[in-house]
Amino acid sequence: MRLLGATILLSLVDVLQAYAIEKKGDVFKKMACPAFLIFENAAYMADMTFELPCKCKPEETSSVVWYFQKNLYSHETTVLTDFNGTVITDSSHIRTGSDLLKRFSIRMFSLIVFRAQVRDSGHYLCGTKEGLFFYGYDVDVQPSRQITVAFLDNDEHVQEDYTEEEFTLFTMFWDWTSCDRCGVRGEQRRIGLCYVQSAQLKPRYRTALPNVTSCGSRAVPAHFPRLFRLRSPEVAVRSCLAPCPEKEGPEEGVQSISNIVYKVGKKPQLPHVPIQYHKQDPKTDLVITCPGARPEHAVAWDKGSVRLYRTHYLVGVRKHMRLFIDHGNHLHLQQVRRGDKATYFCWREGELVAGFHLTVTYQPRRQRSPTDPESVFVMRAVGINFSIPKCCAGGRCGSQRCSGV
Repeated sequence: MRLLGATILLSLVDVLQAYAIEKKGDVFKKMACPAFLIFENAAYMADMTFELPCKCKPEETSSVVWYFQKNLYSHETTVLTDFNGTVITDSSHIRTGSDLLKRFSIRMFSLIVFRAQVRDSGHYLCGTKEGLFFYGYDVDVQPSRQITVAFLDNDEHVQEDYTEEEFTLFTMFWDWTSCDRCGVRGEQRRIGLCYVQSAQLKPRYRTALPNVTSCGSRAVPAHFPRLFRLRSPEVAVRSCLAPCPEKEGPEEGVQSISNIVYKVGKKPQLPHVPIQYHKQDPKTDLVITCPGARPEHAVAWDKGSVRLYRTHYLVGVRKHMRLFIDHGNHLHLQQVRRGDKATYFCWREGELVAGFHLTVTYQPRRQRSPTDPESVFVMRAVGINFSIPKCCAGGRCGSQRCSGV
């Protein structure tokens, strides 16, 4: 019966997978490819992970090839596939700043780029290995280093619109994230990207609103000034308070055993999340990542019982910050010291998910023994010096004349 159940379960998995592929095929049947290739605008913040679906393709095409061009009609084209339509990439091993060829994956005809960088901005085309193109994207990855931050609790405000004769710059905000903690005061973020409104945009680029595109889009005329010098992306931060969801308590027998074990003295405060232990050398830099978190998620950090609020620990809030949180939700410790030894806890989407116990290791001072080569050398040198007689004022020591006197 167990074997039969396992067989039925595997059959259901195959049916669901086939159903998903069939539903994907229905999408391609409903949407015809444009006769003239156009590029859909898509904007993201640096260090984010984004997905580009191949929205149309011929029904007989079973696999797609993705191409990347920095500039349209350029002879430099990067092929983002193994020509089988699938490339397996483990996103947990992706490092910020690595080459694009090491940060992408193709799944169900969609291209996924992990931890996008500003240099990944450009044209992405979905097609065949013979060079036939079905659909295109104009991707704009906006920088996060020059980002403007507004703490609304401190009566700070977001940027005003910037208007010139040929264009207007403004910020298009995403929705507020969920509260990054529960049961205690938390924070919410709202990411805003730079957009431009102009009647002079290039018509080959498709935008969500008429005459509106992101500031780094290739639809912006070349004679326009560099828009990111006039306006930067921004993020708004505000406080929030959210209740924690109710969780099932331990079974009665387990709870009673716990009470018996800890009946003498006070119960220790045991963490209810996985803890990773790490040793770090002093005066080195360390970056901690929250498991399963992405830059667009609501992520918070605690050092033991101390809340590391972005109001005080977001990068750029103060000069010469040694402990800070970047806009990709990573926790940075620069020039690690002995006082950094602690357990750092990570919240994701309002739930405490992991701990990181940091120990700062110092090399103990080694006591030299008389048989060490260094000790033997020093003793020999001292002994030779003592064997030289000390000269008296008259240039003689007993019957010996001191040389050099």
